[in-house]
Amino acid sequence: MNIELREISFPNESPSSPPPLISPDEYKQRINTVYQAAGVDWVVVYADREHNANMLYLTGYDPRFEEALLLIGPKNERIMVVGNEGKGYLPFTTPWVDLLLCQCVSLAGQPRDQAPRLAGVLAAAGISRSVKVGVVGWKYLEPTEVDDTSRPAFVPAFIVDSLRNLVGPGGAVVDVTPVMMHPSNGLRTRNSAAQIAWFEWSAMRASASVFRIVHGTRPGMTGFEAASLMHYEGDPLSAHVMFVSGKYNIVGLRSPSMMRVELGDGVTTAVSFWGSLCCRAGMLEQPEDSFFRQVAVPYFRVMATWYQSLHIGVTGSEVDQTVRAAFGNAPFNSALNPGHLVSFDEWVHSPIRPGSAERIASGMALQSDIIPAPLAQGQSLNCEDTLVIADRSLRAEIERDFTEMWQRMQARRTFMRDQLGITLADEVLPLSTAPAYLPPFWLQDGLVCGVA
Repeated sequence: MNIELREISFPNESPSSPPPLISPDEYKQRINTVYQAAGVDWVVVYADREHNANMLYLTGYDPRFEEALLLIGPKNERIMVVGNEGKGYLPFTTPWVDLLLCQCVSLAGQPRDQAPRLAGVLAAAGISRSVKVGVVGWKYLEPTEVDDTSRPAFVPAFIVDSLRNLVGPGGAVVDVTPVMMHPSNGLRTRNSAAQIAWFEWSAMRASASVFRIVHGTRPGMTGFEAASLMHYEGDPLSAHVMFVSGKYNIVGLRSPSMMRVELGDGVTTAVSFWGSLCCRAGMLEQPEDSFFRQVAVPYFRVMATWYQSLHIGVTGSEVDQTVRAAFGNAPFNSALNPGHLVSFDEWVHSPIRPGSAERIASGMALQSDIIPAPLAQGQSLNCEDTLVIADRSLRAEIERDFTEMWQRMQARRTFMRDQLGITLADEVLPLSTAPAYLPPFWLQDGLVCGVA
């Protein structure tokens, strides 16, 4: 596969309107699915400000300052346990669930005079002696990491202890997080057409923000000034806005600062809204032959290979092997998994890893998270976008119910094939505005990598 640098116009998009909200009926179906799959008497879903993705997916509610619990019970109980501030916020997001106030999940020093004890609130909800409770935390441990994977690991001990004391020695409290997050059969790995529409809106806005930064960054700007080019409009973030430049080791996770961008710097930026992340990195200079040949050529060959390796039924191990082989003799490889699942949290899990028998399946939203490392001091290159996998039935549903989105997806597929030389399987639907559009030299950002 030969890679060249050529002039390609940026594919501007202007969506007419945001997608409709997820319906209460779909949320209720998700909750029912989790309850049936968990196989316990009660399911307790934990969330806080940083770890809200499971609850968001099930209810549309995200705690802004507090912790929260969703209780799913055997008699169709659907109860949200929230603190003082959630009591006012929840009715606007999820009016169809019952609400219980528990002030111990409120911030320190707030009123505790109505419902201060978690155990009493859980008992009032109906959790009793000798029942089995399944807990959904924000991730889970594998058998290689701990002897007993049934013990909830990523939920505050206070909550787990309260549940254990409540159910007593005749009951059990077990971890059922994989029901939500397992990389091949977790509920959040399979997105509906409506959820894909939600994430596509997010991906368009994230990628547009990133390319405003790429197109506008110039020597002499501070990192804050460059990052402000994104024109942030209030979209919920799933990661901090990232921007860093310099002639040292470029750590892409860093936030903007007062450091000024200089000619010849490596530079990287990323914007992540709920359901998407877009990242671009390159050099703040005019085209330079050695960087292009030694870094950009092998990296873009890998990116093209990744896109073309994706199809329904391929195992994560096969994708991983194919991508790593495409690096050839390059002095760098993928720092982490070459691709992972994305949702309201930027990284859900990944079926793409050595030895994985988990297969790429319809409904998966994937992030092309192939970070080349190690690179020389002052060098930076990256190209991350979001896509979904959709079988024939899901594609037909998208085309019928979300016609404008379907047309945008087809235009992106055509752009990738005709302009970038990347041919996708029918089931691969790009969500970002400019998927795989990689200008390695930001001062001439219309020159991008393509397959010859």
